[in-house]
Amino acid sequence: MMTPPDWLDGFLRSLDADLGLLRQLVELESCSRDKPGIDRLARFLAGEFSACGAEVEICAHAGSGNALRAVWRGSGTGRPILFLGHLDTVWAPGTVAERPFALRDGKAYGPGVFDMKSGLLLCLLVCRALGERRPLLNGDVIFLFTPDEETGSAAGLPLLQSVASSCRAVLCLEPPLQGGKAKTSRKGTGEFHLRVVGVEAHAGIEPEKGASAILELSRQIIKLQKMNRPDRGVSVSVGKMHGGSVVNVVPGLAEADVDFRFSSPAAGWRLAKRIAGLQPVDGRCRLEVAGGINRPPLERTPALADLYHKARAVAASIGMTLGEGGTGGGSDGSFTAALGIPTLDGLGVEGDGAHAVHEHVLISDIPRRAALLGMLTQELLR
Repeated sequence: MMTPPDWLDGFLRSLDADLGLLRQLVELESCSRDKPGIDRLARFLAGEFSACGAEVEICAHAGSGNALRAVWRGSGTGRPILFLGHLDTVWAPGTVAERPFALRDGKAYGPGVFDMKSGLLLCLLVCRALGERRPLLNGDVIFLFTPDEETGSAAGLPLLQSVASSCRAVLCLEPPLQGGKAKTSRKGTGEFHLRVVGVEAHAGIEPEKGASAILELSRQIIKLQKMNRPDRGVSVSVGKMHGGSVVNVVPGLAEADVDFRFSSPAAGWRLAKRIAGLQPVDGRCRLEVAGGINRPPLERTPALADLYHKARAVAASIGMTLGEGGTGGGSDGSFTAALGIPTLDGLGVEGDGAHAVHEHVLISDIPRRAALLGMLTQELLR
């Protein structure tokens, strides 16, 4: 069995070359809505994983980017573990020309480098190390990358659920929390769209004959705000609204988009039911409500806690402190956790600025994160 120094020293020696690979990943732009870009990245990664000795499959999607699955075959018959990531970023094509990949002050900058091109890099490094060192693993290692995590995983979810269902554990390569902490809980997420149809009238001559859709929507927004219960992990936010036609007409139409978060499945269903059941205050208005839950919560179960403690012990063996925490954001890891599979999230490279112009990762964290993941894989599949 490989010792901690074996893993870490190898990744330290290859760091310069690995930064070159990270540059290539960042420069292969892969906006969620840019299928050609995502497909180019999938083909590139397919070649890299194949060179590492993995069995590779590009999973085609007509309406979105393609997904990628790579399998490194172990020597035993145990249940596999799953490395989970996503190919897409939030950045539009051409962003890398405006904000190129750069190394400065011990950090690597570039669009998508934190969320989550550096996570993809870690998966490649682990697969390469498995191919070079051939540890005896009682089970396979599966690497799965969905094409549309940033927009809800509508295309990637069926494949994800199918692949994950046979796995004993999931290691999710989303960015860690501040300080490099793993994510052992996530809130569930949902969205609703509210549409109010009122009655138009001349705002000066006969306003009393009108029923303002904007006024009715405002009343609904106040109701929504009262549903916030931060003490119970429940939040509701109206993030976008518009309405009306011209200033001298009582508005006949108004719309709003609502984001909601929750810490437990029961709280999520209760909240969704309340929002779906909203009724107009002004009976002359018609209120239409569409939407619902789109990601379940990731809960800190005893099985997840056990997986985290294993990871923390492995991290300690290379002088690394792996903390834990929760977040309000969702990820594909929430779907695997909902299947009852222990899912440890936030195992990507430490950094900052997800979806922001200062997005970066700490270069020094790349070798130790790769070593942590390789050693944890070895531990889980002994």
